[in-house]
Amino acid sequence: MTSIDSREAASALSDISEIARRVRQSTIYNIASLMLIMWGALVFAGHIVAHAFPRSALLIWLAVNVLGCAGAFAISAATRARTGVRSFDGRFLTAFLLFLGFGYLWTLGLGHFTPRQLDTFWPLYFMLVYTIVGLWVGLAFVAIGLGITALTLIGYFFVGGDWFHLWMAVVNGGGLMLGGLWMRRS
Repeated sequence: MTSIDSREAASALSDISEIARRVRQSTIYNIASLMLIMWGALVFAGHIVAHAFPRSALLIWLAVNVLGCAGAFAISAATRARTGVRSFDGRFLTAFLLFLGFGYLWTLGLGHFTPRQLDTFWPLYFMLVYTIVGLWVGLAFVAIGLGITALTLIGYFFVGGDWFHLWMAVVNGGGLMLGGLWMRRS
């Protein structure tokens, strides 16, 4: 039997801690990538359908959110068996509903936003959360949040008329899908 000194033990524990951190981040990125791709596809479709039927935008976005929650539960159930991690549960649903409720309080109650301002507010509101979460779980979230925020603001100020919905479909929906694919590689 060989003995190790305290320096070697500390080094081994540090290596184990680093491996555990990388595995945890890899698991988070894998689940998040599936969620981002699913939400990105729904958001892309939501912008396209809202472009075609602007008077039904509220119902379209409510449907996108309901489908997104159902998809998140399905992804969580499918990945939980393999990873042991529950990524979308009752607490997450409650947090999501509170987040949406606060957003709807502002957009439908307290604020008087134009349709274009609404189409800008929601992506910025969501990307704020991505950016903040990224400070704890990984810089990919920060990059996705800041990237989509910057492109949304560019569109708001420089993309005119009917092109804005199409811009947002690509920037917001496409950005989420691209971010999800990028996370799969990380």
